[in-house]
This record gives sequence, structure tokens and C-alpha cells, in this order.
Amino acid sequence: MLSDFLEYSDIVLSAFQFNPKGKELVNKKKEIFDQISKVHNRELTNILFVGFSPLILAAAAKQIYVTEISVEAQKFLQNSGISFTYIDDLASWTNKIQCVIAPEEYFTFAKTDQEQKDKVLSLSKVTESILITTLRDYKNQDFKDREFSIPSLIRNGKQCKVILEFHNQDLTDRSQWVTTVFEMDPDGDQIVHGPYNRRAMYFKQLAKFSLDAGALDFLVHKNLMYKSPIKKNYEHVIVISFN
Repeated sequence: MLSDFLEYSDIVLSAFQFNPKGKELVNKKKEIFDQISKVHNRELTNILFVGFSPLILAAAAKQIYVTEISVEAQKFLQNSGISFTYIDDLASWTNKIQCVIAPEEYFTFAKTDQEQKDKVLSLSKVTESILITTLRDYKNQDFKDREFSIPSLIRNGKQCKVILEFHNQDLTDRSQWVTTVFEMDPDGDQIVHGPYNRRAMYFKQLAKFSLDAGALDFLVHKNLMYKSPIKKNYEHVIVISFN
């Protein structure tokens, strides 16, 4: 059974492949690596990516690992000239990896606090130096703004695609929702993805889970933002340091 996050990252892959400005998107993602290397004084040469992201194409690492990524995404990376090692079962992986990157609000793909804590612990166990992820600021987000992500319109010549995320909020638990993603075109064709169980992850909550898992430092980059290929919302880049 495929994980919700793996299926979700395939939507990101599809949108990236459809976008004729792919190289421009990759160049913007390189700026994230440049800033992290500068601020944290680290050269990222050994990276594990969780799920597909244009960040993979922007990395200048000597060794790239991937996990929670589909066969289609692996083929795309191979055709793009990216050499990587695929990790099928991260729980049985015993070697530490310098940098682990889990974008697209990876830690929100859970139904309970315990699932989120387990995800943080799982990635922390294989992280040698830093763990990078992205999150929106849910604490300061108006509840009405949680129902939809900002839709993304992608034009490719005469073709275009609209991607809309609908977040069906739980009426009894404001931290929990179910996400459905709609891909639409002007001809009325539509692909529906999901639903995916989601749960808000707050900065202080992630910091606590990380420190409990052995992290030494936690930094939310206020001015370093990540934008997904499938929505216009910006997510804060978070760097969790283990040494």
C-alpha cells in the first residue's frame, strides 16, 4: 500500500513535468541550498530526500538517496541524469546520512500526534547533521484560511492546468483535516487525488519532538521560504541540527 505522502509527491512530480518553467523552478530551489549552507556553515554533500521535490534536481550532492518515492518518479530522475540510491525501508536503514530533506509539509501527513512524533523520530535516527523540512505557520493562520490552499495555474503553451487543494477540516479537532487535490483543465477533465489524512504541526511542537529525538538546535527561517509546484502558498524552511 502506497503512503499518502508518496501519492501526494507524485502530484508534485506531475505538475513539475507539465510546467515549461521547470529549469526556473529548479534554479530558485538552488537558492535554498545556498542560504542553508551559508547560514549553517555546512556543505551538503550527502542527502536523503523524502518524496519527490524539485529540490532533488537542484542538489549538488555527491551522494543522493531517496525514499517514499514512486517508480515513476525514480524513472523521471534517472532520465534527468540524477544518480541516486533508493531506500525502500527506512526503518531498517542503519547508516547515518549527513542531510535529510522532507519538504511539502511532510510531518502534516498524519492523523495523530503520535504518528507525527514517530515520523520525526524515524528521520532523526538516520540524520547525521541536519534535517530540513517545510511548514506553514498554523498557529497564526486564520481558521477560515485553512479550507483551501491558494490554487495554482500552470500554462504549457495552449494547454493549462488548475490544481486546487481542498482541506476538509475536522469539526471536533481543529488540528486535523482531510486533503483532496483536484487537477482540472479548461475542457472539464478532472483528476481527483486523495483523500489524505493531515494534521497541523506547530513550530514549538516540531521543536519538542526534534529535541526529544536528540536534536541540538531548531531554527525556523523566517525569510527563507519554499513554494510547492502545486500551490502558491509559501512554507517556512526549518533546519533541525543534530551536530
